[in-house]
Amino acid sequence: MFSHVTLGTNDLPRAIAFYDAVLAPLGIERVPGKYPGWAAWQRPGEEGKLWVGLPFNGQSANRGNGCMTAFAAPSRTAVDAAYAAAIAAGGVDEGPPGVRSSYAPDYYGAYVRDPEGNKLHFVRRGQK
Repeated sequence: MFSHVTLGTNDLPRAIAFYDAVLAPLGIERVPGKYPGWAAWQRPGEEGKLWVGLPFNGQSANRGNGCMTAFAAPSRTAVDAAYAAAIAAGGVDEGPPGVRSSYAPDYYGAYVRDPEGNKLHFVRRGQK
């Protein structure tokens, strides 16, 4: 359904360090980018990409109210690890790992904000 997600940053080296640490537990790797001022991540074997970079219009990056990027995790342990990596890399807690039974009985997730304030969600549907 989705081709890619883009998030703006005002500090690309900081964003690269953050997303390298946070996405690794989810099996998502940085891939060669083709645009100066941008970095990309992708899970091997999948088409969708996350792009993070300096806005093309030259204005400051800012977060959107009500916007969130959710990453599927291969396990609940991966959700926990991504959340811990995000907090250690300068992210801000928006909801620690746990079951969200109001969504579904087996819905396990965590929420953080990246250093720019973008809201991220790590989710695993299933018991493990």
